[in-house]
Amino acid sequence: MLSSLSSLYEQNGYNRFKMSKFEEYDLYVKNKDFLISDNIITFNDIGGKLLALKPDVTLSIVKNVRDEDTLKKVYYNENVYRVSGATGAFKEIMQVGLECIGDIDTYLTFEVISLAVKSLLKISEASVLDLSDLKVLSALLDKATESAEVKKQIFKLIGTKSAHEMDKFSSQIDAPYLAAIKEIALLSGSPDAVLGKLKDILNGLVDTSVLSDLESLCALLKANALDKNVRIDFSVVNDIKYYNGIVFKGFVSGISKDILSGGRYDNLLYKMGKAKGAIGFAIYLDLLEDLQNETQPFDIDAAVLYDENSDLVTLSNLIAKLNGENLSATAIKSLPEKLKCRKVYKINGSEVSILEDNA
Repeated sequence: MLSSLSSLYEQNGYNRFKMSKFEEYDLYVKNKDFLISDNIITFNDIGGKLLALKPDVTLSIVKNVRDEDTLKKVYYNENVYRVSGATGAFKEIMQVGLECIGDIDTYLTFEVISLAVKSLLKISEASVLDLSDLKVLSALLDKATESAEVKKQIFKLIGTKSAHEMDKFSSQIDAPYLAAIKEIALLSGSPDAVLGKLKDILNGLVDTSVLSDLESLCALLKANALDKNVRIDFSVVNDIKYYNGIVFKGFVSGISKDILSGGRYDNLLYKMGKAKGAIGFAIYLDLLEDLQNETQPFDIDAAVLYDENSDLVTLSNLIAKLNGENLSATAIKSLPEKLKCRKVYKINGSEVSILEDNA
């Protein structure tokens, strides 16, 4: 899978980014809200400087962006060190993703979104990318209330689709705006089904030109036959201190959590003193373990049991035959209790028998 994803990104002009296993801890302290978790493995180097095993790649890429860089397009296959979503313990996890940094226009936004969709399809045909636009939500909330705290709480409730809990703000938000916010929080569906409804909801409350980026992006996705794997869902609300504009999450059937996350994160670059735009995504490969366990019910295609009385030529010929049929096979004297085999063979002298057939 890694090689196919790498090929996909390289075909679109993205160069591989490589980095060391650790960074100064201060980089993560200053940007901890950008991280999935603030659990970080730290250690002191020989000079006493506090370092961290990297829990994220994007921050390192942004740190290395230079003022003279006009457009930086990179992808990465890097190990990160953080608490695994699958086990709840610290784990070395392979993270794959890409970043596009510079003057981000509509086409580059489409390019990154399309690569996110294609990445999901390489993992599973049963996949979908949920797409949102923080500019749309921000425009509506800016009209609805001047309270930063209320906006923060509303964003959280949109993220959990808790429309009914928004009623507690009825004294602080005018009824038409509150009704629109609640409706958008529950709005989800294909671009064709949602964009018209969205415009009707916003009409008269905010300038509907705020939808132009989202409409242009969806038109490009449709023109490239990628829209069927895209769903507009405004419950995708990445941290607005870092993200702005288009944000998205990717899901595959069989895994409840998003395995891909990304979006436009100009605010992170501004915070780090970089006057550029940026959009990218990361794929969390540790979450695929559950999918692999579900889709691969067997550890191996064939186990071949043998002992001191077995004819080794017969044994070697059987292993070669199975391998020649593109089947995995192992020669073993006793079957481990937890090994799940499609078939179990037994070599008695030069005779071959099948003890189990779970195909």
